[in-house]
Amino acid sequence: MKNLIVLLLAIIIFPFYGASQALEALDNIDYISPFNDGLAAIKKGNEWAFIDVNGNVAIDFRDDIMTTNIDYESYPVFKNGRCIITQEKDDIIYFGFIDALGNTIIKPQFLNATNFNNNRAIVLKLVKESLGKNTLLGKPVVSYKYAEAIINTEGNVTNYLSEPNPITLSKDFILEPPKIISKLISETVYATWTKDKKWAIKQIETIKN
Repeated sequence: MKNLIVLLLAIIIFPFYGASQALEALDNIDYISPFNDGLAAIKKGNEWAFIDVNGNVAIDFRDDIMTTNIDYESYPVFKNGRCIITQEKDDIIYFGFIDALGNTIIKPQFLNATNFNNNRAIVLKLVKESLGKNTLLGKPVVSYKYAEAIINTEGNVTNYLSEPNPITLSKDFILEPPKIISKLISETVYATWTKDKKWAIKQIETIKN
């Protein structure tokens, strides 16, 4: 009988004790965002994490999650199961995406990116071109261009929205990420800004994945 009482006490007390410990780990939160795709962003210092609707940590705190300006506030969001992350390489910031488990699904490789909408995101895709070799220095000579492109949730380019623009890939020339000008105006229609400083309308097929 004594052993049964001890067992019952353990079953009753320890689950609540474990829950209180979990809640204590989520105190001192600086910011809590609204839910998007079933996840809410929480901030501590300069790091962000995500919790699910039950208050459990879905993605632990990390410093590479990108925020989005929404209704005069700034916080990370999941859209179509993807959230923007950034990575700095040679003083240049590159953009990629993680899934709802925190796995990097699309590695940081773009000069800018929007959140997904209807399973699409607009990115600035970087293109590297070989111009030959510097015989004096014995090094390859390359140039870079970028273009606005549409990607699916796996990171594959489905359409281009602009012609390639030359860019000098250096921190002295890229003080901040180049801006994305094109925008989604309906489920399958994009508006793009042309070199003639006019808008062009482009219709894109629906992406189901």
